[in-house]
Amino acid sequence: MTKSSLPDFLEDPKMPAREVRRKFLQSLSAATAAALMMKEPQWARSQAHSGSGLDQLKPTADSCILLWMGGGMAAPDTFDPKRYVPFEVGTPVKKIESTFPSIDTVVDPIKFTAGLENMARVMDRGTLIRSHVLPDLGSILHSRHQYHWHTGYVPPQTVACPHMGAWMAKVLGPLNPVIPPFITIGQRLEGVGESEELKAFTTAGFFGSEFGPMVLPYPAEAAQAVRPPKGMEGGRFQNRYALYKKLIDQHPQRDSMSDFQQQSLLQSMENAHRLMNSPDRAAFDITQEPKESYDRYNVGQFGQGCLLAKRLVESGARFVEVTTEYVPFLNWDTHANGHETLVRMKKEIDQPIAQLILDLEKSKLLDRTLVILASEFSRDMIMEGKPGSAAADQTTEPVEELKEMKHYGQHRHFTGASCVLMFGGGIQRGRLYGASAVERPFIAIEDPISVMDLHATIYRAMGISPKTTFEIEGRPFYPTEDGNGIPVSSLFRA
Repeated sequence: MTKSSLPDFLEDPKMPAREVRRKFLQSLSAATAAALMMKEPQWARSQAHSGSGLDQLKPTADSCILLWMGGGMAAPDTFDPKRYVPFEVGTPVKKIESTFPSIDTVVDPIKFTAGLENMARVMDRGTLIRSHVLPDLGSILHSRHQYHWHTGYVPPQTVACPHMGAWMAKVLGPLNPVIPPFITIGQRLEGVGESEELKAFTTAGFFGSEFGPMVLPYPAEAAQAVRPPKGMEGGRFQNRYALYKKLIDQHPQRDSMSDFQQQSLLQSMENAHRLMNSPDRAAFDITQEPKESYDRYNVGQFGQGCLLAKRLVESGARFVEVTTEYVPFLNWDTHANGHETLVRMKKEIDQPIAQLILDLEKSKLLDRTLVILASEFSRDMIMEGKPGSAAADQTTEPVEELKEMKHYGQHRHFTGASCVLMFGGGIQRGRLYGASAVERPFIAIEDPISVMDLHATIYRAMGISPKTTFEIEGRPFYPTEDGNGIPVSSLFRA
C-alpha cells in the first residue's frame, strides 16, 4: 500500500466520473494481465516439526520496529570499535582499524565509538550482536543483500518473496484494524538509483497487495497520505470510492481474474478508505506531538521517522521500518569520505534512536515492542581505487596510504561480521552476544549468527514459527529459507 493506496485519478476532484471510468479500465487492464500470469496461491498452513514447541510459543512482542541503516553500516566505526588510528597523511591504510575512538556505554565492558553517546546510555535496555554474518552474494551487492535481508531469500526466485513485514501482516494480522499492519518510512522508491531493486523487496510478494507496505517516504508529510484529497471531503469522496468499487466489479476481464486477486485489491482499497475516515489517522501527524518531545527527534528526516514510528506503534501498528534511506554512494554507502560521512550519520541516528527506546519504555510499550537496528553488511577501511580517481571504488588497485581526508574511513564491503542491536520484545538487557576478530580480517569468531537464524529469532519473538508454510506454485514457502532458521534462544530473557 503506497500513500493512501487510492489511484491518482480517483483522488482528482476535477475529473468527471466518465473520465475516471476510462482511466480505471486502462490501468486495471494492465494489472489484470500481470495477475493472470500468477497462479492463485493455495493457502495451506502446516504444523511445525514435532517436538519443536514453536507452534505453542507465546510471543514476547506484539509489534516490531526495524531501524534500517541502508548502504552498509561499518561496524568498526560504530558498535564494534577496534584500535583507533587518527588521520595523518602517509599512514599506511592497512594499519587503520577504526577512525573513531571508543567510548564507554552503561554496560561494562561494551564500548561504542565516539558520536553514539546517547545510544551508549540506553545499552542496558538491549542486546548487541557483533557476529552477524552475511553471505557473499556476488557483484550487485547492495540490491541482492537488501533483498536477502528483508525477505530471507537470495534473489532471483521463481516467485515474488514477501518482505518480513508482510509475513507479520499476513500471519498475525493488524493490532488495530484501522492502522496498516506494515508501514515503511523514509525510503523513496523512485529517482534514487536501483529503484527497481528497492521495489522488488518492498512488497508483500505472493501474499497480495492488501499485505503490502504503506510507503511514507517523507515522515513530515505522512499526515497528508491519510487525508482525503482537498476538495473531496465528505460525501464526494465517499461517492468516488463507491464508484471505484463498482468499476472493479464491472471490469470486462473480471471473470479472468482470480478471486484472490480481486479480493486482495478490494481489501487494500477498503483498508485505505477506513483509515482515511478514522480519527486514528492522527497518529500519522507528527506535528501533534508535544513540542518538547518533537524537538528531541527533529534532527533530520530519520529522526522524524523514529518519532512517527513511535506514534504508530502507540496506535497499534504491527511492523514499522524506518530507514536512513539507501541511495547509492550516499549515507552509509561510504565508498569515499567515510569518516566525515559517519560524523553526519551518527548525528542523524544517535539521539532519535535513544529517545525512541526511552519513550517506548516510559509508555510501557518496550517490553512488547521488538526494536532492531541492522544493515545489509559492514565495511572495512581498505579502500579500492587510486586516490582522486572518478570511480575510486570501482577499480581493484588499492590505495596504499592516506593522501587526503576523503580516503579516511570504512570503504570496502565486508560480510564477515556486522552488528545488530535488539531492544525490548523479550530480548535480554545489557547483553553482548558474539565477537569479531581483534585483528583484520574482522570476521566473526564467536557465536556467528546468519540472516536465517536472526530472522528465526525475530519471528519467534513475534510468535511466528520458522516452519509456518504457505504453498506457492506447488512449492512450500517458509518465513526463513526452507524453514531451516533456528531461533537463538539465549538472546531472550528467561
